[in-house]
Amino acid sequence: MSSQLRVRLREAITWRGDRTDDNRYADVTGWWRAPALLRELGPALGALFEAERPTVVLGPESRGCLLGPLVAMHLGVGFVEVRKNRGPCCDSDAWRLRTTPPDYHDRHLELGFRKHLVRASDRVLFVDEWIETGGQALGVQGLAEDAEATWLGAATIVDALPGNEVRRRLGLRSLVNIRDL
Repeated sequence: MSSQLRVRLREAITWRGDRTDDNRYADVTGWWRAPALLRELGPALGALFEAERPTVVLGPESRGCLLGPLVAMHLGVGFVEVRKNRGPCCDSDAWRLRTTPPDYHDRHLELGFRKHLVRASDRVLFVDEWIETGGQALGVQGLAEDAEATWLGAATIVDALPGNEVRRRLGLRSLVNIRDL
């Protein structure tokens, strides 16, 4: 990945709240508004796992559903959205479901996708914009294991994990580390 992409990612982010505020957060909506940056994100994230030859990209609602198709198009593979707390539905499709470890808001979410969309022969790549605790990615990893698919790893724009244990378990590769923003 080019150093120019890192610079553009940093410039397009806005921090909301004071540095001492517990509710301070990164507003990444500037990434979606910059067409040149948006055009580069799919190829940059896809390149992190291109050699592993994924057959499907999984992305959680909501931003993983924005980035995942960009990565899937770059890799020439399909995309499966991972829904959060989908609740009762009128369709009769069978779903694969998992409850996550705590996420960045200390919530346990129910993640899922339709069973027929991920097969045992698949090589799965998880994509999202930010990883802070790894809860959602670990939940999706569990879903892939339940489907007997091969987990290749997780590709994110920002790695904000505090330690290496979850990073190694997920096979995480990112474009930038939180300290670079």
